[in-house]
Amino acid sequence: MQTTTLRRAAAALGLTAALAGLAVAPALAAEAPSYDFTDCPAIPSGVDATRWKCEVLTATGSLRLGSRDVPELAPMTITHAEGPLPDGTNGQVWGALRGGPTAVPGGLVGRIPLSLQPEYGGRSDFYSVGDSMGLFTLRYRAVSPLLPPGCVIGGDGAPIEIRLKRVGKSEWISKNPPVIKFAATDTAFTAPASTGCGPLTRLVNDRLGLPADTGNTIALSALYTFKTYDQLPPR
Repeated sequence: MQTTTLRRAAAALGLTAALAGLAVAPALAAEAPSYDFTDCPAIPSGVDATRWKCEVLTATGSLRLGSRDVPELAPMTITHAEGPLPDGTNGQVWGALRGGPTAVPGGLVGRIPLSLQPEYGGRSDFYSVGDSMGLFTLRYRAVSPLLPPGCVIGGDGAPIEIRLKRVGKSEWISKNPPVIKFAATDTAFTAPASTGCGPLTRLVNDRLGLPADTGNTIALSALYTFKTYDQLPPR
């Protein structure tokens, strides 16, 4: 594939629409993971299925939330769809966020464990401008034998707003299927206090150093792929 073709392909990708300086690597089938497109959402009626893409991003990385470092996040997968609406404007439809719990070093208290489970916060905009890769919101459910199920960080309609910026060059690791590898980070988001933790709310906040307006960081290493809706099986 010629450089100009790759640049046009990169420009067509929604989440990584502005991957400047895209580095091209040989197609390495062994490095390209198999992706699950079952979370692809239904697209609006009347749109062109050949121009709408279901985009799947899988990421691992690290997190500093308040005063607590979580060096190895469990893998997280984000699925959404985007394409032109009948009136020519851009459209997006949320799919799903899936991610396992990650143990917080040091636990909650004594030998009682504490884990953070990511969940979708209710708002996203994945269109990129330069190295800025849009917005998505999340909350972290605090999971521990001592905590009620409703204990979350970023709840009560005030989720954590993540605005990732690409770091370094992105890399095509496969052309068929299309797979792009990139790194991104956000070091400027605000981490609110936990809510819904019952009598242990103060303990959770003290343990994690919440709320924290500064010092929070998320760093991700991600793989991204897509299929147009005419390539997906009928639903």
